[in-house]
Parts: sequence; C-alpha cells; structure tokens
Amino acid sequence: MASGLWIFFLVSFPLVILSRFFRSRKSLPPGPLGLPLVGNVLDMPNGQEWKTFAKWGRQYGGICSVTLLGQPIIIINSADIMAELGEKGSLYSDRPRLEMGGELVGYSKTLALIPYGDRFRAYRRHLSRMIGTPKATSKYNALEEAETLKFLQKIAKNPDGLPQHLRKTAGAIIMKIAYGIEVLEENDPFVELIEHANDNFSAATAPGAFLVDVFPLLRHIPASFPGGGFHALAAKWAQSFNDMVEVPYAHARDLMHQGRAPSSFLTTALENEDKLSEEDIFQVKHAAASMYGGGADTTVSAQHAFFLAMIRHPDIQRKAQAEIDAVVGNDRLPGFGDRERLPYVNAVVTEAFRWHSIAPIGVPHRAIEDGIIAGYFIPKGSIIIANLWNMTHNPDTYPNPFEFNPDRFISTPGKPVQKDPRQICFGFGRRICPGLNLAEASVWLCIVMSLAVFNITPVMSEDGKPIIPELENTNGTISFPVPFKCNVKPRSEKTLALIFSEVAD
Repeated sequence: MASGLWIFFLVSFPLVILSRFFRSRKSLPPGPLGLPLVGNVLDMPNGQEWKTFAKWGRQYGGICSVTLLGQPIIIINSADIMAELGEKGSLYSDRPRLEMGGELVGYSKTLALIPYGDRFRAYRRHLSRMIGTPKATSKYNALEEAETLKFLQKIAKNPDGLPQHLRKTAGAIIMKIAYGIEVLEENDPFVELIEHANDNFSAATAPGAFLVDVFPLLRHIPASFPGGGFHALAAKWAQSFNDMVEVPYAHARDLMHQGRAPSSFLTTALENEDKLSEEDIFQVKHAAASMYGGGADTTVSAQHAFFLAMIRHPDIQRKAQAEIDAVVGNDRLPGFGDRERLPYVNAVVTEAFRWHSIAPIGVPHRAIEDGIIAGYFIPKGSIIIANLWNMTHNPDTYPNPFEFNPDRFISTPGKPVQKDPRQICFGFGRRICPGLNLAEASVWLCIVMSLAVFNITPVMSEDGKPIIPELENTNGTISFPVPFKCNVKPRSEKTLALIFSEVAD
C-alpha cells in the first residue's frame, strides 16, 4: 500500500505543478510558454532586450507577458496600451525592488527608483516648482544659451572631443540649476563624480546583469563566499553614489553660509533651513541628485544621435541650415526667441527624439494592486516594462521607422502630422520624466546653434571614401549611439568669428 502511495505521488505531483503553471499563464496576457517553475528564464535576451520584446509583440500583440521564477513581467509594445496604463494613476506607478542597483548601491533613494509614496511625491513637488513647466524652465534660457555658446567654442577648438564637450555642457547646465555651482573648464571634480555615478547606475540596473536581482536572498551570502563578489562592487558603487549626493550638496551649502551662493534649486529649497526636518533635508539632497542623474545622460544621448543623423543625411542638414539662414541671418546666433519661426528645425529635433531611443525600455514599473489592462488581468506585484523603442519604431505609426525623416512632423495638405514621439519617449503616468521640458530645451538649443555655425560631415577612410556609421544602441538603462567619428567644422570664416565674438555670461 505504501509503495502504491509513493507511485501515485511521483506521478501526480508533476501533473499538479504543470496544471498550476498552465492555469497561471492563462490568466496573464499571452506570451512565450516557458517551462514549469523557472518560467521564461531561458527565453530572456542578454542584451538589447527591446528587440526581443518587439518580436514578441509582433507575435502576441501590444501586450504580452513572461514569468521568471513565478514573477509576472508584463511587456507593453503599444503606445495606446501604455496610455491606458498612465490613466490608472498610482496603480502602476511603483518601482520593482532592485537588490543590486536599488538597495545595495542606493539608487532606490533617488527619483528614478524610489517606491511610490510620500517621498516620491515630495521629490516631484520640489522638481516641479523648478523645471516642471515650460514657463518654469524658461527662467534658465539665458543660462542654457551661455553654456551652449561655450560648447560651440569648445568644438571649434577641439572638434574631436564631441562626446566630452556634450557631457560637459549638460553637466554645467544642471549643476548651475541644481546647486548654483560653476563647473571648471577642465577636469571638474563635481561633474566627474556624478558622471561616474551615472555610469554605475546604468550598469547596476541593467536587466539580468546581477543574479541577486533574480534571487534576492543572495544578498545575505558573505562576500568571500563563491558568487558573493557582487558585494565588493556594490560597496564601491555605493560610495560613488554617496559622493554624488553629499559632495555637491555640502559645497553649495557652504557657499550659502558664506553668503556667496547664487540662486539655485538648493538655495530655494533650503531658504528656511532651520525649520526643516531631517526628512526634509533628505528629500532636498536626493531630489537635487536626481535632477542631475536623470537629466544629463538622457540629454547627451539625444544630442549625440543628432550628430550621427546629420552625417547620414547631409540633405536634411542643408535644408535646416537654409531655414536658419533665412530666419535668423548670419550676423547673430539663433536662440529660444527664434523657436516658433523654425518649423523645419523643430521637426529635426522631434525626429531626433524618435529615431534614437534614449531609454529603449525605460525603467520598469510595478503594479501596486490587481488590475485590468487591455482586457487582461495584471496581478499585484507584476513588473511592467514599456518597450518605448518599439513604440517609436512602429511602422503603423511611423512608416519607414528606421529612416531619419523630419518631414513626418511637417504639416502639408492631405498628409497628417505623425504622432509626437515625446508623448512616448519620456515615459508615462506619474513616473513621466519631470525634467522633460528642460531636456527638450537643451536638445533644441544644441541642435539649432550647431546647425547655424557648423557643417557635420563623415570622416574619410584611407582610400578616400566617406565612413557612414549606422545607428546602433549601447546596452544599459540609458542607451547611447555606439561611438562614431565625424568632422565638425565651421561653415565659414564668418561663422567661426561669430562663435568667438559672442560672450558667454
């Protein structure tokens, strides 16, 4: 009798596991079947996840799902379904817990990864007052124009340093706005420590990069234990994160106490410092750090992609330059006051945001409660990934999506303007990027001023042929074009003189 019971158990137990697996998959949106217990672990890509997710979208529809060791992951490939998510308010506004980047390194204290709650809302209030609307952002127009002029001068002197000049300019703008700190022309310690921390963030939060994110209990194994090497890396990155938060804050606060601090986010937030609680100070510090961490890399990524697009499309470059020449002339540099009169340049900027995905799958969201999306049940705790890359490269929305074509956004009789990609690429719902107005202004100004004074052309191979780079994305939460070379030269002696005759305040 006992042996019969064991045989019954050995036969029935796998069947119970399989039936539970198939029953749980039926309640979720469709997707690759996976295996019992481990789910879709073997199906997950190890890089450029957005392409695999897009393939699944073509097979299963605008919403699909996978499970990893029982954890449901909902993948949104449709902009309309993403908009439906955004309309649900706080329901899908949480963040998943990331053991490596979030907890061990510390990025769960920043706006990017902080759980939805009182601190999150406090951060958003702080940032909204400073940069939350076009009107609020317009206070920094003169600052942006001055720093972008410095960028033009750097490029004229050293055109081979384009990536570094873009980073330096973005860093200088945000450091002034956030902390009132004037960065050094070379080797600025504040920019270096924050850039280093930003690189760590992208590496620490990359999906599947660390096993401890899949098996959180691994965080309790000793560093000396096999597989525990991530502890040393986490400690190193945590120190960099702490420096990013504390060092510029301490410097700006010292300037305040000396009465030498220019107006900034920090001086405004600490105006009545003696009345602030410990929690208030925590929020101010981390909101300021979030401003740089969330804005610098994204801006540089979009600007860098623009230079790549101009190498590939000299006809578009010439057309935009002709518009600037006709509207602005050749005796001054363009500025924000010219924006409404430059529709083709505006279309170039819009297409730059669409063509290259800054954050191809954004930062994952988490369902706070059970819900229904597109008719499918979404269990509490589900991780939700919006495939922004697929949405901005959907041929039904953007015909020939891999072609850089600003005419998509120029209205002509009988041809409607295509969907503005900025409704997609800055995220959705209550997690939409709070600095989108500042980022958009920075990208626009860099593009229009660069077109006004420079010709952007390919470098030549040894046999005299132009080297035309392809648009390829790097891995990571924030994605950049794969490094490429280009020639950036003044359009004429007159434009070169114009660059250096202007004064950067």
